[in-house]
Amino acid sequence: MSSEEKSAWVMGVVAIGGYLVYLVIILGAASTSAAPLAEVDYVPAMLWTIGGAIVASIVLRIIWGIFTPGSEGKKDQRDREIYQFSERIGQSFLVVGGVAAMLLAMFELGYFWIANVLYLCFVLSAILSCTARVIAYRRGFQSW
Repeated sequence: MSSEEKSAWVMGVVAIGGYLVYLVIILGAASTSAAPLAEVDYVPAMLWTIGGAIVASIVLRIIWGIFTPGSEGKKDQRDREIYQFSERIGQSFLVVGGVAAMLLAMFELGYFWIANVLYLCFVLSAILSCTARVIAYRRGFQSW
C-alpha cells in the first residue's frame, strides 16, 4: 500500500469519526436543553472537532508510517494523477456546500444552519475524495 493510499484511508476515517463526534455533541446538547437545535452553542464543538480531526490525521499518518514502512514519501506519476482525479471529484461537494450556504443566507436562515451545511459539505468532500482515491488504487485508474 502506497503512502498516498494510507493517507486516503486515514483522512476518510478521521473525517467520518470527527463528524460523528460533532453530531453526538450537538445532538446531546440539544436533547439536554429545552432550546431548539439552532440555538445550541455549536461553535466550540465545531472548532474542537475540526482541530481534533487535523491533529488525529497527522498523528495516525505518522503512526501508520512507522509501523508499515514502505514507499513513504515516494510519489510517482500514477500517484499524482490519482490525487488530482480524487481532489476534483471531492471538490464537487465544496461547490454544492457553497451554493447551499449562499441560498441559506439569501433566505436569512441562522448562522447555525449555514455553518453546519458548510461543515457537512467539507466532510462529504473529504469522504468522496478519499473513496475515489482508494477505489482508484484498488481497482485501477484510467487517465483520460
